[in-house]
Amino acid sequence: MPSLYVISTPIGNLEDITLRALRILEQVDIVAAEDTRTTRKLLNHYHITTRLISYQEHNSANRIPIILEALINGDVAIVSDAGTPCISDPGLHLIRSAISNGFNVIPIPGPSAVITALAASGISSDNFLFIGFLPRRKIARRHILKSLVSQVQTLVIFEAPHRLTAALKDLQEIFGTRHMAVMREATKFYEEVFRGNAAECIDYFKSPRGEFTLVIEGNNDKHTFSIEEATSLLNSLLEQGISAKDARSKVSYDTGISKKSVYNLWLSINSPQNMNH
Repeated sequence: MPSLYVISTPIGNLEDITLRALRILEQVDIVAAEDTRTTRKLLNHYHITTRLISYQEHNSANRIPIILEALINGDVAIVSDAGTPCISDPGLHLIRSAISNGFNVIPIPGPSAVITALAASGISSDNFLFIGFLPRRKIARRHILKSLVSQVQTLVIFEAPHRLTAALKDLQEIFGTRHMAVMREATKFYEEVFRGNAAECIDYFKSPRGEFTLVIEGNNDKHTFSIEEATSLLNSLLEQGISAKDARSKVSYDTGISKKSVYNLWLSINSPQNMNH
């Protein structure tokens, strides 16, 4: 059975590619690339002459049938401009189509801007949450950030240079002095990592250029929630129409109070005596 290979490519430095990835790129019949010009530079660097076709968000509907037809006769690889397809890059619809048509989908791991930034950040990577790109519109961006401010996991965010300052200003207002690291141009000639809080990052990156990955420490607030606070939070969630199960789960997660204790709180809220009042 022919296979669709999902190949990770360098995020900057062309030397950051695995021997296996090079072998597969040379052996497949077709390479479906987000931008054929970008991928051609990589293939030329390694003297690979495999046929390239364009596959990106705007032509996926037309390209998927062509690629599936090619898979009947041989192997195909999909690559994005940098990193791994489907990770803030096109590829998901093609991969789903290949799976539903019975073809093997084989990942070829490699460079990752997320892991690269985490490794250099100096911030815990034991448990992290990848957000991808923040919304372009300020209202939507702030809504997302407010929903993340209580997360205990380290956050990883991609940002474009022309939106970096606006994102950092929102982070300053919502996250305060939370420690963060901003990696610019990972693995490229002008690679750098700045570490500090959002205000310090704004001051440092006065004229942002390049590609940015933000690593933000999780909420380490040691505030101990009282039973009264937990009860108030639970009541608030229930009044918003959130299901009892989801409300109990969120209260337990946000307060650190055991699920059993929160369940007992919920029982007390719904006891006949309280309901009569």
